[in-house]
Parts: sequence; structure tokens; C-alpha cells
Amino acid sequence: MSLSTADATDFGQIEPFRRELTGYCYRMLASPFEAEDAVQETFLRAWRGLSHFEDRMGIRPWLYRIATNVCIDMLKRRSRRALPAEIAPVAAGQFVLGAPRPETTWIAPISDELVASPDPDPGEVTVGRESIRLAFIAALQHLAPRQRAVLILRDVLAWQASEVAQFLETTETGVNSMLRRARSAMAGVELDEIPASPPEIEQELLAGFVDAFQRYDVDALVDLLHEDVLIAMPPFELWLRGVADARTFLASMDDGGHDRVLPIAANGQPAVAVWRPNPSTGALDAYALMVLKVAGDKIISIHAFLDPAIFAAFGLSTTVE
Repeated sequence: MSLSTADATDFGQIEPFRRELTGYCYRMLASPFEAEDAVQETFLRAWRGLSHFEDRMGIRPWLYRIATNVCIDMLKRRSRRALPAEIAPVAAGQFVLGAPRPETTWIAPISDELVASPDPDPGEVTVGRESIRLAFIAALQHLAPRQRAVLILRDVLAWQASEVAQFLETTETGVNSMLRRARSAMAGVELDEIPASPPEIEQELLAGFVDAFQRYDVDALVDLLHEDVLIAMPPFELWLRGVADARTFLASMDDGGHDRVLPIAANGQPAVAVWRPNPSTGALDAYALMVLKVAGDKIISIHAFLDPAIFAAFGLSTTVE
């Protein structure tokens, strides 16, 4: 179905808000695929209602109100997403992947290109990066849907309590009460309180990681890791802790050294996409998308998402020559 000129003009009023709404919906839902669905549903509802829209608050608050309701409705139909360290015990000695869990079990990464703020203000950029990191997204999942919305809207996006009250059809007192409970709950479930390193250090370590992984130089890889490094591999429950187990695990991957490794950015963090040779076709197939957390001058965690479907969310092909 093609849009008429009038329809296209109407849609043009809401399309500029796609990036920020995607970031909001991702923080709510912890999945780039569900965030995309939520934004599409938000735009559809908005487009249908534009002819009756009265500019009392403005289009942007109106879109956030719709998006908030869409996300809360979606969250009512499923359980919270998580990272492996919240679900299974740490691996001890035997590193067996086992059977994968369904995609809906896991927090999934999102490309910085879809959510990064175009605002040049350094403070806004820092808040945006910190509030999209995997640890923060994982902590958000412990909040009830309305609490989650309040905390994101107030503490991350800086909406006024009066505005959030209109989004949720409640009072300012109700919003402030939910915000206090949300902050208290977040303090109890924060998964990673180690502050991130400056971007220049992250990029330096990312370059070293790409080089070492491309060559599959285990010694060089281990040199980049913090002594208490965490490595997790959703959609499998397997995760391990400590540089000794990391070395053993990396050394067991005897098919390394022939991969294609591409540096990218995910969740405000350095990341890599890895394609691995397929012996049957000779092509390179999507293997893992790894999100790195850097602390000090070392990599403190690697979440290796071993699900080729995630490549599509980054605009990457699952097979390359």
C-alpha cells in the first residue's frame, strides 16, 4: 500500500522521533526486535490519530505516551529477560554449551546506530551511553513495567513528573512514589557497579581484541582480560568467571584463527561481529556478536551472543564470502 501525499506529510511529522523512541522502547523491552515492533505500533497508532490530534502537549510527548502504553501492554504478556549470570550457576571446569534457551529468555544487544543520541552535548552523550549498557538494561528488567517506565522517563530522559503523570494517567504523587520504589529496587539489583573506561581506552582495547581474535592468539587475548573477567554465551546458560577459566575455554576452541572479525558498537560499548568458516560451503557464517565491557585498561566482561539472528538487528549479513 502506497501513501498519499497527505499521508506521507503526516508520517513525516512522526518519523524524526524514531531513533529516540527506539532507545526508549529498547530500555523498556531489552530486545531490539521487540523495540522495533513497539515503535512500528506506536507510529501506526499515531498516524491513525493525527487527524484528530490536538497540539496541547506537542507531538513528542504524545508519541511517548503512546509508546509507553504499547511497551507496558507487551510486557504484560511475557516474563522478564535476563543475562546468563542471573539464571545459571557459574561453570566450573567443564565448559559445555548444552541446549539453547528460547530467544525470549535473554536480553539482546542493540546497535548504537539505532539509539545513539545525535545531541553533541557531552553530558547527554554520557547519560545515553551509560543508560543503554547491558548491566543497566539487565537491572531495569527487575522493575515492574510502570516503575520501569517512570525511572527511564524521569532519570534517563529527564521528563517532568507532571508529564510522566499524563503518560501514565496518574498523579504526580503517584509518579514520585513509583520513582522512589524503582530507585530502591535498582540499587539492590545493579549487576555491575564498575565504572566504564573512557572511550579512547575502550577503542584501544577493541583494536587489540580484534587483532588477537583474528589471529586467535590465546596469549594475546588473555593479556587483554581482567583477572576477574566474566564470559557469557547466550542463548546458552554457560558462563564462566576468572582469567584462568577464560584461558582454558579459549584454548579449547581449536577452530579459531580463520574468522572474520568486524569492530562495531553495541549498547554504548565496544563490540565485534564474528563470522566463522562453514566447511560445507566455504563461506563465512555468522558466529557471534560480542559486547565488551572495559574497566581500567582491561576487558572485564564479554557477552558473546551466539545467535546469528541478532546480526540482522545490526544490518549485518549472516553469510559473507
